[in-house]
Amino acid sequence: MAADSKREQFRRYLEKSGVLDTLTKVLVALYEEPEKPNSALDFLKHHLGASAPENPEIEILRLEVAEMKEKYEAVLEENEKLKTKLAQYEPPQDEKHGE
Repeated sequence: MAADSKREQFRRYLEKSGVLDTLTKVLVALYEEPEKPNSALDFLKHHLGASAPENPEIEILRLEVAEMKEKYEAVLEENEKLKTKLAQYEPPQDEKHGE
């Protein structure tokens, strides 16, 4: 009788934490998939991973990527300005070839 009680407590725990609902949704998605994947386990891992809360490290990396994109754009802009400035001091191309 104690084993049944423990199972029921565990089932309620899974239900309360949303595990059963999430597993059910993923299994239904697999069932409704028109072309079944070669690996049902990979399908489950992929879909469960997508609904899991994100690792804080991922958010840090996203912020770093955004920061690097901003720096990259600033460097591109500076590069264009410097090219324009440099072009003012260089003789036109046709004069170079005449020398």
